[in-house]
Amino acid sequence: MHKDSAKSDAGAKRLSIFSVHVHPDGSRIATGGLDAKIRIWSTKPILNPISEASGRPPKSLCTLTMHTGPVLVVRWAHSGRWLASGSDDEIVMIWDLDPNSRGKVWGSDEVNVEGWKPLKRLPGHESDVTDVAWAPGDRYLASVGLDSQVIIWCGYTLERLKKLDQHQGFVKGVCWDPVGEFLATQSDDRSVKIWRTTDWSLEAEVTKPFEDSPGSTFFRRLSWSPDGAHITASNATNNKGFVFIAAVITRNSWTSEISLVGHENTVEVAAYNPHIFLRNMNEKVSTSNICSVVALGADDRSVSIWQTKSARPLIVAKEVFERQIMDLSWSWDGLTLYAASSDGTIAVFNFDPEEMEGIAPHSVQEQYLTKFGFTPAPIPEGYSHVSTKESSQLSSSQQQSQSSDFSQANGGGERINVLVAKRSNKKRANLTNQSSIIPSASTSALVNGITSGSTDPIPRRKHSLNSFPPPSEQPFDAPEGWSRHADVSMDLDVPIDSLDTPASPIQGRSGKRKASVLDLPDDGKQVKARTLGGDRARDHVAVKEITHHTVMRGETVGAGCGGQTGLSLPVPPLLTVLSAEVEGSDEILEARNPEDDGPTEVMFIAGKQTQWLDYLSSPAINVKATPSFCAVATLDGSVNIYSYTGRRFMPSFALGAPAAFMEATKHALLIITTTGQLYSWNIKKQSSFFSPPSVAPLLPSPNHTITAVSIRSNGAPVINCSNGVVYSYDPALLTWIKLSERWWSEGSDAWQSRSRNSTNQSGNRGIMFCVEGSISGISDESLSDKVRPTWWSTALTLGHLEMRLNATRLLDSPQEYKQALLLYAKKIADENFRAKAEELIKELYGPIYYRPGREETWTSTVVGLPKRDLLRDVLSIFTRSKTLTKLGMDWQDVLRKASSDE
Repeated sequence: MHKDSAKSDAGAKRLSIFSVHVHPDGSRIATGGLDAKIRIWSTKPILNPISEASGRPPKSLCTLTMHTGPVLVVRWAHSGRWLASGSDDEIVMIWDLDPNSRGKVWGSDEVNVEGWKPLKRLPGHESDVTDVAWAPGDRYLASVGLDSQVIIWCGYTLERLKKLDQHQGFVKGVCWDPVGEFLATQSDDRSVKIWRTTDWSLEAEVTKPFEDSPGSTFFRRLSWSPDGAHITASNATNNKGFVFIAAVITRNSWTSEISLVGHENTVEVAAYNPHIFLRNMNEKVSTSNICSVVALGADDRSVSIWQTKSARPLIVAKEVFERQIMDLSWSWDGLTLYAASSDGTIAVFNFDPEEMEGIAPHSVQEQYLTKFGFTPAPIPEGYSHVSTKESSQLSSSQQQSQSSDFSQANGGGERINVLVAKRSNKKRANLTNQSSIIPSASTSALVNGITSGSTDPIPRRKHSLNSFPPPSEQPFDAPEGWSRHADVSMDLDVPIDSLDTPASPIQGRSGKRKASVLDLPDDGKQVKARTLGGDRARDHVAVKEITHHTVMRGETVGAGCGGQTGLSLPVPPLLTVLSAEVEGSDEILEARNPEDDGPTEVMFIAGKQTQWLDYLSSPAINVKATPSFCAVATLDGSVNIYSYTGRRFMPSFALGAPAAFMEATKHALLIITTTGQLYSWNIKKQSSFFSPPSVAPLLPSPNHTITAVSIRSNGAPVINCSNGVVYSYDPALLTWIKLSERWWSEGSDAWQSRSRNSTNQSGNRGIMFCVEGSISGISDESLSDKVRPTWWSTALTLGHLEMRLNATRLLDSPQEYKQALLLYAKKIADENFRAKAEELIKELYGPIYYRPGREETWTSTVVGLPKRDLLRDVLSIFTRSKTLTKLGMDWQDVLRKASSDE
């Protein structure tokens, strides 16, 4: 398992990864998962520990977020030019390199080191798209899904060519014959169907190995051997379903007499090594001297690698993951295998050439496949995935430099993994920029590309398969009518060089980057895009209170929903300038209220330059800015939400009363109006976290006031009151709850100023540390002399820790929850409170008969942490105690048995 050293695993919730695929040049992998995102990673820090330690290049290159459902499959085109993805949003998406889209991802903390844009949406499926595959030479793209359909798309125009609907169940796997003559699909109807590519008719149907196969697998991913002789299909069985196998189907006879036996659960995916292997390297290439290597991934969490000349696997890696394996992908050099699992991790198997005995160059495969004598369908006129320039030399220096990048340990200015798109030196036509338009296959047969001023036939060349061309050797031409970028040269160089000069993610978003070729028009002069108010330099205005609006602020603007309580919170003072800085950047949201009757001006400023501005009819009284959005509250009770380009992407809120308090973090925004109504919104989802309650119950006395307000990213408010109590709202209970209060400081051993671990705790400050720190105040020495009841300290310590457990759960603070839980377990063990200990154990263990997916009344996690994992830590404390040792050991045995049964 390869862990990302750039991110902490603490409290991280790993989401399932459904697909992984290696770019043809081996420099990148793409993954798709449950989070509906496609992520592109650099392979150098994965394969080279020194590169990973140096952070050069960064491991994460790009995050693509156009899909609205889990991404079930990602596949690079053989040319390396495009990436195809399929999702349960029923869409196949084609992605293309876009050097302009690098920088910070809006609405998140992620940074795209390189840019990819959605080139075209391919609608057509009526349910989840489970698998896609590119034909040899990218002539076609096939997609399959849970609508039982197989759709064939043109690999050049991306228009839909054919829909095959003869399957009677979910189709979960697809692969192409390397010759180009056939297409194979596998379905839950317990069949593998072979289709002819000449007329898309059914060639054969194989059912015998799948008669008793289970239908519960995510995928049935099959693979065709590089010599074209066999298909290895997953999810097959022998002995009436009691033996799990992968079935090997022979070409032309379409029978399955060979089985790969050994996995203890269903085989989910098969993937052939792209190279042909020779049984005897000293003999000539012939059918009898050829074999292949295939990898299998199964639900038993293991990977096996087989060579067709042997009856036993070459390698078996058992229990590689915590959950089943979803996808496998070989690098083009045949020496690295990537495996993806639903546990949210990727495993990498790297082989030495000596371990892959008999591996032959790709030129051997190209030569061997000619014996089939198949002539593929002609390419659409005017289209090509390859260069118009015949390269007599595949710059050996380029190949050497690329391979040496993987062997170099480190370098101050290294530049690696270059993706380049080029076009021929033909006359360019002036075009309308359509880079923001994602065309749909249902409306056009053409995709955005490049328009050429010439209609001459496009020369094409055939790449030798012994060395797959890197992206810099994958330029392309397109026919008249295509438009990718307006008035720009297509000699695009997109290196992973973001770390050559220090730059913050915010700077990347605000436009402080080196000018690329795409920024330059024909005359070579840089053209700056216009923004609203961008031509105006920032000037300074003195901050002072506007006094002549006092009457307006004092009047009742609106009772709102909370007006019935009679609560009236003070309106913030009306200032000439209000500003909010985006954390970690030099960007500022600023509102300027005029001292006369003019409009209020809202500006977003980076450095000394205005990025955009807007005007409001009412004076601003509160402004907030996060890395995701900007918010401005006005005196008339309105709230305006802006994106970082100044777009009002949500409607203006009319709250009926001015905002007395406004706080924001990440995607969450909180407002308390002067009438006491509290609102908490998820700006990203454009929804409310809960129905707005009144804060009146927190202020029973006119002497009580709200002293501080904040909001958690899950929408939970944190409200400090002058009486020394901190409150939050629990939407599940529909009531206010106490997070903490100063009362505990009088006797709790776990209070910060009294705890022996307070120094250690301060090193990992979470929300509860801050909450309790805000109300700790100065200790009263007279309290230490006060006579207390016998159980005073013990009772207050347990009560305090129990309140802290509930508070950290509501505030979604996993580490502080675990810390409080272990302190609580130690306290009840020290006091020998066996009943409390047993109750805690049963709460964390859950029902004896619990199995994942079978019990609805008990949840197996708390704040994202598995309860039984927490129980192991608690039992470890009990077994080390003097009083609860036997109880802890007995339950450890129970837990161990339950884990083995699972």
